[in-house]
Order: sequence, then C-alpha cells, then structure tokens
Amino acid sequence: MTTNASRKTLLKVSGLKVAYGGIQAVKGIDFEVNEGELVSLIGSNGAGKTTTMKAITGTLPFKDGDIEYLGKSIRGKGAWDLVQDGLAMVPEGRGVFMRMTITENLQMGAYIRDDKAEIAHDIEKMFSIFPRLKERKDQLAGTMSGGEQQMLAMGRGLMSRPKLLLLDEPSMGLSPIMVDKIFEVIREVAEQGVTILLVEQNASRALGIADRGYVMESGLITMSGDAKLMLSDPKVRAAYLGE
Repeated sequence: MTTNASRKTLLKVSGLKVAYGGIQAVKGIDFEVNEGELVSLIGSNGAGKTTTMKAITGTLPFKDGDIEYLGKSIRGKGAWDLVQDGLAMVPEGRGVFMRMTITENLQMGAYIRDDKAEIAHDIEKMFSIFPRLKERKDQLAGTMSGGEQQMLAMGRGLMSRPKLLLLDEPSMGLSPIMVDKIFEVIREVAEQGVTILLVEQNASRALGIADRGYVMESGLITMSGDAKLMLSDPKVRAAYLGE
C-alpha cells in the first residue's frame, strides 16, 4: 500500500488569496492533495470553498499565492488547458446539458479525446457505475431528477479520464437516499484510483469517506488532519455536526 510520505503531490495550494465580487473570499490558504487520496474540504456556506475550486480550475483569477498542479504553477492557464492536463471538475449545481441525452452528455465529457473505441468503452463503464443512467440513456438530461443529473455530471467528469477530480457540493439538494448513492459512488471511484478533492457542507459524510480533511472558515483553513480523527474532534462535531 502506498504511504502518504511516498505519494506524489498532484495539487499544492500556497498562500492563496482570491477576491470575488469585490470581497476577499479566500484570505491566504495552504493545502495539498496527493496522488491516490480522497481529500475533503469542508465548511459552511460562504466559507470560500467554491471560490477556491474556481481558482484551481482556472475559471477565476487569483490575486496572491500560487496553485501548483503536477508540479507546475497554473497561473495564467485556462480551464481548457487544465482539463487537457487531467484536471476535471463537477460543479455545484451539476451544469448538465439539459437538451442533450444522457449519452450525448457523456460524449461531451470526452471532448478532449479522439479515441472513439475507448470513449465507447468508457461510456459503458459509466453505465456500469450508474445503472440508472443506462436505463435512461436516450432520455433528455433536463427531464431527469436532481440526483440523476448529479450522477450524470459525475459520469461526464470521469469521461475525460482525470488525474484529479474536483467535486463541488455533490450532495446539495438531494434526497437522503440519493445522497447515500452519491457518496457510495464517490468512494467507489476513489477506490479505482482516481484522486479526488471533495468540497462539501455535509461534514459527516465527507469526512466519513475521506483520507484527509481541511476545515475552511471565513476564507481561511482553520483545521486539517486525518479525516477519521477530525470526525471525532469535539470542535468539528460542535460546529458541523450539531453536537
């Protein structure tokens, strides 16, 4: 088994500051994600989590500090370049193509690829992970439930064969049963070797499946460590688990 000490660092965030809408949303944070890890970034609404994700994916410029992906700064790189380098994000709100079918949405996830046979193979793989999508493969995405759209968004993200998958609030607005399914799939994807950075308000579920965790409050990282130890920390339990 690979130890943390021997794992390659895929993502390193150093002294990151990001202003969003005239507000200093991220105030100088440091964290990293190593190859093969599932890392959770938890915090309440407005903590700066989504702003951080947008900076990492090249969709929001950052003021100070740096973000290194695969050992190189992403400063000045756009989202297109980063996707080609193996960094994919499933955004908050899912963002599926409503007027396209499930199959067409999955094909769009592979837009940087030209290996048609392998793309077809990966679509079938997504159908095995998400059987509900296979049942509805010719259905328009806009007619699906929120949970089904979340499954589709995750499948589409995986179609680019990412080295690092960023998930932004995947359980938001879903029924308890669908939340169970989504977290089950996240754990399954991580076990298949995909490195994941998971941003979640549902601290209990996020830390429950993660290797390591970070707590973000008012634009700052206030706590970090082994996810299971954090889950039993009184401060975390009081702030995020209502205990």
